[in-house]
Amino acid sequence: MMIAIDPDGPGGPEVLLPVERPVPQPAAGEYLIKVAAAGVNRPDVLQRKGRYPMPPGAPSILGLEIAGTIVAVGEGGDATMIGQPVCALVWGGGYAEYCVAPVGQCLPVPAALSMIEAAAIPETLFTVWSNLFERAYAVEGDTVLVHGGTSGIGTMAIALGRLFDLTVIVTCGTDEKCARALEIGAAHAINYKTQDFVEAVKAITGGSKCQAVLDMVGGDYLPRNLACLAEDGRHVSIAVQGGMTAQINIAQIMAQRLTLTGSMLRGRDVGFKSLVGDEIARVVWPHAAAGRLRPVIDTTFALADAAKAHARMDGGDHVGKIVLTVA
Repeated sequence: MMIAIDPDGPGGPEVLLPVERPVPQPAAGEYLIKVAAAGVNRPDVLQRKGRYPMPPGAPSILGLEIAGTIVAVGEGGDATMIGQPVCALVWGGGYAEYCVAPVGQCLPVPAALSMIEAAAIPETLFTVWSNLFERAYAVEGDTVLVHGGTSGIGTMAIALGRLFDLTVIVTCGTDEKCARALEIGAAHAINYKTQDFVEAVKAITGGSKCQAVLDMVGGDYLPRNLACLAEDGRHVSIAVQGGMTAQINIAQIMAQRLTLTGSMLRGRDVGFKSLVGDEIARVVWPHAAAGRLRPVIDTTFALADAAKAHARMDGGDHVGKIVLTVA
């Protein structure tokens, strides 16, 4: 048996109580990982509230990313991996002492990163890489607009933008968060509560606007985002915190040859996530090994204090990642 956070039903942070659950067993193509730390993400909060249906077969235990040590391998697996430190993107089960992870969704933890830092990377890295670089085709020299600049997604987008020569413009809800985003490495930060971000983007770019927008808001942000795009611009939706519907000008899309796309990572199959993991391992992970890619850590809490971690996220004052420490 193991300790895990597996609420009986939806609710506030108070439903996140430690309980005993059976240790999962790795299937073929999986590792069993003794968890050292687990990242806290917005989908975890939505799942806690009952607003994020889990993919069929996913564990009800919360948690989409972990770091720890491999303690067992599934049938036919490489036993020499036992004892190796890894971080992993998982489809659930991370808030626990043990978690299974597909082999292709694991990355080695380099000496340059602590377990806490490693646990704060996979979910945002897989999400930003697959959406901003693979779906929006962001390339060196592009200017991109990212909403939620001090969130886990936002801070990862800033970090990757610096590594791959993007000009990253972010939006934040306070002047203090804008200042932090600039410290972290954003080229420009817009306070969306005191500025019209559409006009600000036009001013920042001298009227040339952006090549890509990474949006987690949706709703009435969508037509405003399109107004920030240059010709042949790409818009990627990854969440709908501000609403699931929007009214847009189709003629504008045609005239500017805009691309509107989006994705939800959690429900994608292991094959797709493993392909993303392989590209990250080849293109991005050498930067992590060299200490050039590391997450912004806001706070850490013990696994038993998962409720406090979620209360911190619910409060909206965090900058970067919140992490649970397990061992």
